[in-house]
Amino acid sequence: MANAWAGRLMRGVIAFGVFASAAGCTSGPPPPDTRPYEQQVLDWRKQKDDAFRSLASNSPSPLLKTERATFPGLVYFSIDPDYHVPAALARETSRPPMVIELQTSGPEQRRRLQKVGTLGFTLKGTPYKLVAFADEGSLERLFVPFSDLTNGAETYRGGRYLELDRTPTGLYDLDFNRAFHPFCVYNTSYDCPIPPKENRLPLAILAGEKLGQRH
Repeated sequence: MANAWAGRLMRGVIAFGVFASAAGCTSGPPPPDTRPYEQQVLDWRKQKDDAFRSLASNSPSPLLKTERATFPGLVYFSIDPDYHVPAALARETSRPPMVIELQTSGPEQRRRLQKVGTLGFTLKGTPYKLVAFADEGSLERLFVPFSDLTNGAETYRGGRYLELDRTPTGLYDLDFNRAFHPFCVYNTSYDCPIPPKENRLPLAILAGEKLGQRH
């Protein structure tokens, strides 16, 4: 299937600003991607740039149409395989499901999200955890907002996001080389969730999207 933007637009406000490869289809999962890892990430980034520049009427680009033709492309840290790590989800067991209201970039806005569980992983020899959320009523994808020590300098002060397709095993590929900025970085009409304090990583994640000169 063609690449698509995963996320919901409600009243012109984005829930999750993410570019993903929509791989699912009625015949089952796609075949494994056998390309070298670096090439997979580079192709994913190119497709995202193409989507940002698209002038199609159904384009999900956050850019104003007057900006798209001259958009130079998103800026990233160098691809580092050490930031691509396995993670295991410890599911939230509370009933009814726990719903949390996250602060957003809007001064009086809150985003209601369901807490799905906690992803445990090891990065550069140290164990960490990140809380994973999902939009209420839809658990097909995990939304993982996080902040780190690059925020306010190399990256947006409000943090960055990861989005993951749900797996039946609870095991995930956590790829910070695909970490991305919320759409409010590119257009202030978007209202974007801010990572909770539980998702503040005490290190610099030198991977994924970073700020360009215009920001």
